[in-house]
Parts: sequence; C-alpha cells; structure tokens
Amino acid sequence: MARYTYERLSAQDASFLFMERQRVHMHVAATAIYDARPLQTEEGGVDIVKFRKGIEAALHLIPRYRQKLKWIPYFNHPVWVDDRHFDLNYHVRHTALPRPGTEDQLKQLAARVMSLQLDRSKPMWEFWVVEGLSENRFAIISKVHHCMIDGMSGVDLATILMSTTPEYETPDVYQYMPRPAPSSLELFQNEAKRTISIPSQVVRSLREFREQSESVRTEVAKRANAIGGLLGYAISAPSETPLNGHISSHRMFDFMSMPIDEVKATRRAFGCTVNDLVLATVSGAVRSYLIRRRVDPKQIDFRVSAPVSVRSKDADPTELGNNVSSWIVRLPLGERDPVKRLESIHRVTSDLKRTEQALGVQMLMAAAEWAPSALLSLGSQATSGPVNMIVTNVPGPQVPLYMMGSKLLAMFPQVPLLENTGLGIALFSYDGTLYWGFNCDPSLVPDVGTFASMIQSAFDELKHAASLRPAIGKPLDEKAKLASTGSDSAAPGNSENVAETPTAEATLKSA
Repeated sequence: MARYTYERLSAQDASFLFMERQRVHMHVAATAIYDARPLQTEEGGVDIVKFRKGIEAALHLIPRYRQKLKWIPYFNHPVWVDDRHFDLNYHVRHTALPRPGTEDQLKQLAARVMSLQLDRSKPMWEFWVVEGLSENRFAIISKVHHCMIDGMSGVDLATILMSTTPEYETPDVYQYMPRPAPSSLELFQNEAKRTISIPSQVVRSLREFREQSESVRTEVAKRANAIGGLLGYAISAPSETPLNGHISSHRMFDFMSMPIDEVKATRRAFGCTVNDLVLATVSGAVRSYLIRRRVDPKQIDFRVSAPVSVRSKDADPTELGNNVSSWIVRLPLGERDPVKRLESIHRVTSDLKRTEQALGVQMLMAAAEWAPSALLSLGSQATSGPVNMIVTNVPGPQVPLYMMGSKLLAMFPQVPLLENTGLGIALFSYDGTLYWGFNCDPSLVPDVGTFASMIQSAFDELKHAASLRPAIGKPLDEKAKLASTGSDSAAPGNSENVAETPTAEATLKSA
C-alpha cells in the first residue's frame, strides 16, 4: 500500500486551471448578506473568533478545502494533496465598511475581491467577512476556484455550512492530520503507468458502452449529432459586440432581485420553463443595451453559454469538483416583440433537449481524460471562444437558512469572465426571491447598472404581456406543458423549475 495520498484532477476540473490567465480569473464567487445580531460582539462588530471556529469545525466534512495543488513533472497535470501548512486565518478574512456601509460600497468591495487572483500555492478559496453594513447586517464574500466546485456542488457546500434553524451551538473541532504527499518522482511514475494503460481503458469503456446501450447505432448517432452541433459553433465565431473584446483584470459588480412568485406566474402564463424566461429576459436587455451603444441588433449573432449540470441527484454533497455540460443558445436579438423572443428561445431549448446537445461537451470531457495536458490546455482555450456571454442559473432552497444562527437575507452570485467576454450573468434562487449578479469588466461595460435596469425592464415587458393572456394561460405548445410540470427528463440537470420548488431540494442544476 502506498504511504502517500493524492487525487488526480479530472480533465474538466483541470481545464479551469488551463483557461486561467493573468486577466482571466477562473474563480466563482458570491456575496451573501446576513442578519448580524446573532454573531454581534458587545462593540457591535462580528465575532470573527466564533465564526472561524464554526468554519474550522466543518472542514473535516469538506477535505478539499485543506488541499492544494501539486503538479506532475513532465505531464504537467495537477493533483490534490493535503496542505501541511494550512492556516485558516489566511482563508477567512475580516474587513469592514465605513459605518453605515451601503450596498453600493459592498458591490465595490466584492468587485475588488473578484479582481484578485487566488494563490495557487495554497488551498484555493477565501471567505471575506464584511461588517459595518447598514441595518445591522454583515456580508460574506465567498471566493472559490472553479477547479474545486461547480454551481451545484457549491450549493451543496452551503448546506453543509448552514442550517434550516437559527439554533446554533459551536461544534467540536476535529484535529487536522494532513496525509503525506507523494514526491515528484512518485507522481511521475504513477502517471507514466496510467498513460501506458490508456489503450486498455479505452477498449474497456467501449465494451461497457456496447453492453449498456440498447441500440448501439442509435446511441452512436445521437452522440455524433451532439458533437457535430458543438463543432458547428466552434468553427464559426459569434458577432463582435461592445460587450466583447480584450478584457482587463479589473471587475465591476452589480446585483438586483425579483420575487419568485412573479417569475412563476409569468412562466405559467406562457407555459414555458424558468430558464426560457430568464434567457428571454437577458435577450431583451442585451437588445436594448446594444441599441443604446448604437449597434443594430438585427445584424448580431449573439450566443450565450447556459451551463447544465449532469451531477447525479444521489451524489454525495461533500464531493466537490465539476460535473457540468452546457448549451449554446443564440439569442433572437433582431426580434422586437418580447413574446416572440420567448417563443423563439423556447423552440431552441426544446430542440436542445430533444437532440441532447449537452452530450457533446460530456463526450469531449470524457475523451479529454485520455488526452495529454498540452492538448487539454489548447482545448480549454478553444472552448471559451464561440460565445458572447455566460448565463448560469443555480438553485437554492426555498426555506430560510442560517449561518451560525445568523439568517441569510440575500445571496448574489458572481460568475467568472471568459476571455473576450466582458459581462457574465449568474442567478440564484432562495427563499422566495430570484437574485441576479452581474460581473463585468468596466473597460468594456462601464455602465453595468444601466444593464441591470434593462434586465428589470425586459422582465416587466414579459410580465405585462403575460397579464394580457387568458387567466389560465395558453401554453406555447404541448411540450411546454411537460417542461412546466418538471416531467421532462431529456436533459439531466437542466435548469428548469427552481422557482417551483418549495423545499430545500434543488431541481435546477447548472454551474
């Protein structure tokens, strides 16, 4: 038995490291606002000692948070090893806004935190505890590298650190015993053996595929079509827009929220999915923004990447890492009528589910497990090219949550920017509210607050149009009825009915 322990990063996890550049930071983040009273000190600040102890007591459930990267010589592939010098004080940071701190000041601080790259020589996460927010609140800006988590595993982590009741007793802290890490020579030898075994692994995988498939010809054709559709986007670039271009390392952050009841009512009136409604809202805002920047939207081929989780419902919530695919959706910016834009998007997403486009990314990631890291690095750079924007929609529980007794009041997500994308949109639903986060490069999008107001206006247009429909609501088509009831299973993990879920179980699965 080996005297050491390590875990090799999957191809998909490693791809987020290879995509990163000095200006392109691949960490996901969120700005959460809490009631400060349960954690308040006599002086009115946040009891950081109690907070750190609570985090430390939970770390044994998520060992990845005390692991760092080590690279395999020659093969240049990363592995996880325990950090013998782990220091919680480095990762849990304490700062303050000038009292009474405003939400605009919090947005500026979150943007600065987002613009700083994580240190790869340490476990790749940070919690910034921000006191001084007005109305007796404090905030936590969480920042985790994408190679550690995707959207769904990040939510599962939040359920570990938070509870559904305000009662809290500081648990016992388990002593941290770091496991020995392999030497560089041992890593090289193990990877060499793995490389030699790849041909037999490929044969074994093909045999399993043949045994598990009812119709090999049908399954092969389905996967070939998925790959073909993905490559079709890759060989043709989207249009250049004011939202796209050479990005800097600076970031600007804005956020907004809307009641889930309004989203649910509008979705039901049109008989579509929540994700259709979100994409139609984004489409309306992008159209208005381009017109404001004196660009004719009729001439624009604008594509968004909509991540789709393929994580199993039975997956261990403490198991981090990425298990995500994506859809590429063309937004109908040339259409003036908001309802027709929604109908167009609904037809596209229905077709994506029918053709299972998400299989294309899954197959490429599966094949990448056998590819050299140099090819994986080139592939990672290529995958960031054929889209103008990421729009990711992540579910949260529809019941109140508490962090060490402090109620979570709001959660605004931040998605990283890819090369050439100046704006990214992330959504998170929680306790009756849909929260929107807008992360941007101010050199490309200096007026992100204006764009956020256009999101609200675009949704209001759809909401108004929904109110003019019959009281019961006329579905777009029969397929929409199935999607609106959550009975569609063509695309596992598709971000659909988060607003319909009254319990803590998430039905929307995306990165």
